[in-house]
Amino acid sequence: MNAQVRTLKADIAADLQAIAEIYAALNSYPDKLTDRDQIIAVAYYLHNLYSAFESIFQRIVVVFENQVSDRAAWHAELLRRMTLDIEGIRPHLVGPATFDGLDELRRFRHLFRGAYRLRLDPARLALVRSKARALESVYQADMECFLDFLDSLQVAE
Repeated sequence: MNAQVRTLKADIAADLQAIAEIYAALNSYPDKLTDRDQIIAVAYYLHNLYSAFESIFQRIVVVFENQVSDRAAWHAELLRRMTLDIEGIRPHLVGPATFDGLDELRRFRHLFRGAYRLRLDPARLALVRSKARALESVYQADMECFLDFLDSLQVAE
C-alpha cells in the first residue's frame, strides 16, 4: 500500500497544481463578462476545474474503494462518496462547503458539455463562477486534511 499511497499523493499534488493554474486563468477574467468569447472561455475553465477535482476523486476511489457501480449517476455518486467517512478505510475528502461548490460545478459541467445545443446564460455562468470562487477559499483545507491522512498511512507501515 505504501507505493500506492505515494503515487496517490503525487497524483493529487499534480491535480492540485492544475487546479491552481485553472483558478489563475479563471480569475484573470473580469467580473462582468462583456463578450461571447469571454463567456465561452470562463465556461471552459469552470468545466476544466470540475474535471480536475473529479480526477482526484477517481484516483482515491481506485486506491481505497474500487469502482463506483451506479453508472447512470456515476459523477454525482463519485462526488457524494467523497463526503463519506468510511470506517477502517479512509476519512471524507469533501466537507459540506466544498461539496456545495463542487456540486454546482458538476452540474454546470454537464450543461456545458451539451452547450452546442443552447446558448450559455451569462447570469447562470455568474452564479457558477461565484460558487467556484467560494470553493477556492475552502477546498484546500479539505485536501490538506486528506493528505495528512495519507501521510499517517505511510508512517503506520
